Amino acid sequence: MKVISIERSTYEELLTSFNSFVLQMKAMAGRGTDKRLGEWLDNQDVCQILNISPRTLQTLRQNGTLAYSQIEHKTYYKPEDVERIIPLVEVRNRDAYSHGSHQRKGGGI
Repeated sequence: MKVISIERSTYEELLTSFNSFVLQMKAMAGRGTDKRLGEWLDNQDVCQILNISPRTLQTLRQNGTLAYSQIEHKTYYKPEDVERIIPLVEVRNRDAYSHGSHQRKGGGI
């Protein structure tokens, strides 16, 4: 076993830096607690809420109407983002239905 000796001031400086690092890590971990994945919605949830097809959901993502995050090839949505577009989807569904182009649930977007 090797023993390495360092000056007390160097040790105290190293300890201070380490403690500062630990505090920064704890602060970062605390900021992430409000972003748990359980609060997010997946594709199936959003299709059910909006009464749309998966293809329509893809269009909403592609044209920037609905924000999303992707983690390991799985797509997630914030509930507030989905709620925000409910009126838009309802209007488009009504318009599509009144024009006779309602081939699928949620068509016309």
